Amino acid sequence: MKIGVVGCGALGSYYGACLWRTGHETHFLLRSDHAVVRAHGVAIETAAGDFVARPHAAQTPAEIGVCDLVLIGLKTTANHRFGELLPPLIGSQTLILTLQNGLGNETALARLFPAEQVLGGLCFVCLNRVAPGRIRHLGHGHVVLGEYLRPPLERTHALAAEFERAGVKCSVSDNLERAHWEKLVWNIPFNGLGVAGVAGWEAFVNGAGPSGLARTPCLPTDELLADARWASAVRGLMNEVLAVAAALGHAIPSDTADKMIERTRGMGAYRASTLVDFERGQPLELESLFLAPRDAARQAGVKTPLLDRLCAVLAGLDARRNLRG
Repeated sequence: MKIGVVGCGALGSYYGACLWRTGHETHFLLRSDHAVVRAHGVAIETAAGDFVARPHAAQTPAEIGVCDLVLIGLKTTANHRFGELLPPLIGSQTLILTLQNGLGNETALARLFPAEQVLGGLCFVCLNRVAPGRIRHLGHGHVVLGEYLRPPLERTHALAAEFERAGVKCSVSDNLERAHWEKLVWNIPFNGLGVAGVAGWEAFVNGAGPSGLARTPCLPTDELLADARWASAVRGLMNEVLAVAAALGHAIPSDTADKMIERTRGMGAYRASTLVDFERGQPLELESLFLAPRDAARQAGVKTPLLDRLCAVLAGLDARRNLRG
């Protein structure tokens, strides 16, 4: 396949590099990392064996042209750029696979391109971009693929097989929306509370941001689980997300929260992507990761007091980040 990767942070670079390694013609659309990747490739550090991928490095979509597969790893705060970045890459047979977090990304793509070309992928992985053109894979990596608004097709399974051939564990979901909610069970508490820890426990309890600009560090996963108050909030948020999913008709196994918490303990001091973005002064993925799930809860008539508080704190922190910037 000819593959175009749009959004070459930790996520897009890692999965794009894995697919490159199987011999696909792979193009990375790059900004700040362009010179490094063009000269030295993308270095992937992983326990399974470090390697350097050497994709084609492009600065504009026109340099890449129409692809068989477009892999989207953009932060959802950049979704307004879909109309600018994607059209030169997409033909009538192009598969568009978004690996982004949260809700609404496939719908945003389907407003611009035929819905039958859109797929979604959920990535259960620990990754960090530690330097330009250098990605550290800390653990996991499983991808769950699904079709937008329809059951999986032969092509869905074929694409999953390509990920498997690239050394990435990959499964196919018969319900992409349910898979999104299952991932939100982890993403909302660990991404959200990790950042909310900057504001402090009292601010979270009261559902408001701090009075001044945040100066304390975010809370990695091990610190959230080591503190009884935050650990209780983690589980409470998980239970709220599971309740909303159930109200929407998505049956997620009842032991999901227990399994996710236990798996997270094995990650050590992992700093989720939202924490890294916040500490770098980048905008939070508020809409897709937190506000859209909260709005879905309200529409379903499910009360989510913890999620409501979390949204208030994160919105306050993001607004103060804008003022500081």
